[in-house]
Amino acid sequence: MARASLLFALLAVAATAVAGARAPGTATGPPLAAYGNASSVVRRRAVENGLGRTPQMGWNSWNHFFCQINEEIIRETADALINTGLAKLGYKYVNIDDCWAEPNRDYQGNMVPNKQSFPSGIKALADYVHAKGLKLGVYSDAGTQTCSLRMPGSLDHEEQDVKTFSSWGVDYLKYDNCNNGGRNVVERYTKMSNAIRKYGKNIFFSLCEWGDNNPATWAGGMGNSWRTTGDIADNWNSMTSRADQNDKWASYAGPGGWNDPDMLEVGNGGMTEAEYRSHFSIWALAKAPLLIGCDVRSMSQATKDIISNSEVIAVNQDSLGVQGKKVQSSNGLEVWAGPLTGNRKAVVLWNRQGYQATITAYWSSVGLRASAAVTVRDLWAHSSSSAQGQISASVAPHDCKMYILTPK
Repeated sequence: MARASLLFALLAVAATAVAGARAPGTATGPPLAAYGNASSVVRRRAVENGLGRTPQMGWNSWNHFFCQINEEIIRETADALINTGLAKLGYKYVNIDDCWAEPNRDYQGNMVPNKQSFPSGIKALADYVHAKGLKLGVYSDAGTQTCSLRMPGSLDHEEQDVKTFSSWGVDYLKYDNCNNGGRNVVERYTKMSNAIRKYGKNIFFSLCEWGDNNPATWAGGMGNSWRTTGDIADNWNSMTSRADQNDKWASYAGPGGWNDPDMLEVGNGGMTEAEYRSHFSIWALAKAPLLIGCDVRSMSQATKDIISNSEVIAVNQDSLGVQGKKVQSSNGLEVWAGPLTGNRKAVVLWNRQGYQATITAYWSSVGLRASAAVTVRDLWAHSSSSAQGQISASVAPHDCKMYILTPK
C-alpha cells in the first residue's frame, strides 16, 4: 500500500484513537464488543445522502466483459437479474464500467455515449432498467482519461458530467483514478463529491482510488463506498489478499459508507466452487458491496446457488452495519466474525490451507460470554443445531463454514 501523506496519517491515528480500532497492519483486532463504538463514530461522519444504508448490491460489467460491452448486453443483464430472481434478493444496480463513451466530448464539452455500442444512448438504457425496478450505474475517472484510454475522464468537468448523468437518470457513479496527472487525490475526489451533492443527490458515489492513500480515513464524508484495494483478479491469491487488505479498515465502515475490496469474481471460472463460496462468504461478512461480476445470462446453477444464498446475503445487509473481521488466525486456519442485530454473531470458519482441517471458533473471540448457549444456524447447509463455549467443524481445503449464532 502506498505511503500516506502526513495528513492521512494524522487522520488515521485520530480516528483509531477515538473509535478504539486496531491500527492497520496488525494481525488480529479487538474483541467484538469494541465494534459498536467504532461503528457509531463512522455513522456520524458518513455522507448524508440517504444512500448505502446497507452495502450496495448489483452487477458490474468489468470483471467478465472488460471493454466488450454494448447496450444489448446491459438490457439482457437487467432481464436476467429479474428472471433469475436475483433482483428480488437485492441485486438492484446494473453498472456499466469503462468504455461506454466516445473518445472525445462533443462541441459543448459533454460526454457522448459510444455510437456503435450504445446507439440508443444512456438515457434510453436507464429508462429500460428503471422500468424493471432496477437502477443504472456508469463509470468515469478522476483524471483526463479513463483507465482504458478509450474515453474521457471527468477531471475539471465534474459539474458538467454530473449534470449530464443526472439528465440521463443515472443512479450510480464508479469513479476511477487513472491518468490523474499527479494532482492531489483528496482534492480531485472532493470536487466530484461536491458536484454530486449539488447536481446528483440521488447518485450513489463509489470511489475507486485503489486504497493507495488510505481512503477509509477520508472518504467517509465524500461517498458511499471506497476501494481499499487494487483490482481483483479471478484467482485464489488475488481474492484472499484483497480480503486481508480490506480487513485492516473494518472500523471505518458503517451505514452510508462501506469499504470496497472490489467486485465479485464468482462464476468467472478462475476459482473452484469452494473458493467462490469462501469469496462470497467473506465479502458478505465484511459488509463489502455485493456486485456480481459474471455473465448472469449464462451462469451455472452452482454460481447461482452461491450468489443467491439469501441467508448469507442477510448477513451482508444486516441493519446494524458493522463490518466483520478476522478474529483468529493460525497457519491459514482462520475465524472471521462480526455482530448482527438481535445480539447475534456471524461467524466464518475459513480454511486457507490445501488440506482438510478442523477449525474451532471460541466464544471469547466472537464476542459471546464463555458460558453462553446458542442456536447455530449453518448458512450453507441450511440446518440448525446447538453449541456452548465454542464451535468446531472440519473444513475442506480453501472452503469455509458460515454460521449465525443466536444466544438462547
